[in-house]
Amino acid sequence: MTTIAEEEEEFGLPPGREAVAPPKPFRPPSMALATIGLSLATFMQVLDTTIANVSLPTIAGNLGASSDQSTWVITSFAVSQAIALPLTGWLTRRLGEVRLFMWATLSFVAASVLCGISQSMGMLVMARALQGFVCGPMYPITQALLLSIYPPEKRGQAIALLAMVTVVAPIAGPILGGWITDNYSWEWIFFINAPIGLFATAVVAKQMKGRPIVVEKPKMDYMGLAMLVLGVGSLQIMLDLGNDEDWFNSTKIVVLTIVAVIALTVFVIWELTEKEPIVNLRLFRHRNFTSGTVAMVFAYAAFFAIGLMVPLWLQRNLGYTAIWAGFATAPIGILPVLLTPLVGKYATRFDLRMIATFSFVVLGGICFARSGFNLDVDFNHVAMLQLIQGLGVATFFMPVMTILLSDLEPHEIASGSGLATFVRTLGASFAASLTTWAWNRRSSIHHAQLTEHISAYDDNMTSLATQLGHGDLQHGAAQLNQMVTLQASQIGFNEIFYLLGIIFIGIIVFLWFAKPPFAAKGAKPVGGDH
Repeated sequence: MTTIAEEEEEFGLPPGREAVAPPKPFRPPSMALATIGLSLATFMQVLDTTIANVSLPTIAGNLGASSDQSTWVITSFAVSQAIALPLTGWLTRRLGEVRLFMWATLSFVAASVLCGISQSMGMLVMARALQGFVCGPMYPITQALLLSIYPPEKRGQAIALLAMVTVVAPIAGPILGGWITDNYSWEWIFFINAPIGLFATAVVAKQMKGRPIVVEKPKMDYMGLAMLVLGVGSLQIMLDLGNDEDWFNSTKIVVLTIVAVIALTVFVIWELTEKEPIVNLRLFRHRNFTSGTVAMVFAYAAFFAIGLMVPLWLQRNLGYTAIWAGFATAPIGILPVLLTPLVGKYATRFDLRMIATFSFVVLGGICFARSGFNLDVDFNHVAMLQLIQGLGVATFFMPVMTILLSDLEPHEIASGSGLATFVRTLGASFAASLTTWAWNRRSSIHHAQLTEHISAYDDNMTSLATQLGHGDLQHGAAQLNQMVTLQASQIGFNEIFYLLGIIFIGIIVFLWFAKPPFAAKGAKPVGGDH
């Protein structure tokens, strides 16, 4: 029979001291209001990644700039956001999670107002760069805050909610941006952030009052920061300008690539050997984080390519207007909105690798279906495939995010989410540039192949051209060339979607390198073998 002193010693308690219960986790007065406030801020931030796209011609015209100059409205935002994202972990340690959220959201509101009052393209680009930088930490810090206030068994629902925001906001962006620009003025695509951001800040401040604040004073890793800014900035600009500059036939692109490769190589080596790195690359020592992040990067890049190509194809090949292209693609958001709460609630009862595998099979199958499209496809068929694709989207983000965060320590979640979002964003940038380049390249090749069979000395072709031109041979020849161009573009579109289908199926392999259980540290194991 053991004595009390022996029992205390066995459990690691000093003799004669009473056991003290661990502090209860912080819970806001209203979980619903806290969730709404955090989600609204994220929705506002993600929305702004796409809302300005359809308004660029109007903005350029009003500010007296060229269309090439107007693209910097998008590029400056993307470059600054890409630089800021991996700094989330350091900023969290320096300011604390709640303070960082408040700082980022209020700064985003201020930058949005600056965008709206810009009187020149230079001022707008600078304001957008500021907007992109301050919004960098918003998504990962929101994710970390949501995971901290939800009990472990409900964290899947929190991740699923953010996944729904991530899907719906980019879809709503072009439609809302076009509607505001057509009916009001382009400035309001930025001004609408002010009431949303202020409301979200006020709600979160009230709900998070009393939450323990843990701050450190980490040493500033100036070398790592310099290499990050130089490397990521050069890489993002290279990707954005690549298509316009004819890639490596341009000295500018070659120089940017060399700078990016050298700076990022030095950055990785420095961060892995630095005692207090500004970006914690050692998170990749975690098996689930590594496999989940790889799966997320490739899957999100392919998903981003779909979101880029389908609206372009509808306008370029089928002659849709921007707003009707938005309506045709919008059904992708229906099932995620309806199913996300169910996925968040019940997905953790199953092996999350199976759910993510189902998602990639659906997304891959839709890509294969699109690879059989022709120029006669109707609106209903396009919208129906978008609707079905939403089933894959609804079961994509939550399982993969849960897997990649599952073996991180609680204090590593903000850093891990920021790092995963950073490489995901870079993957999307690569996808945007490479997809557009590949489509144009394959279209040119197929145009050349198709025109090999057309000869000005062929009586049948001459007759066809004359018929198309209503007796005018030259006009008919131009019409015939336009038909060939559309067909070549369609073949290129089909080839890329066949490749995207293969990519989605191939990504499944990375998922199964992850090892269950897929639960937050200290939570009840879920989503796999126990």
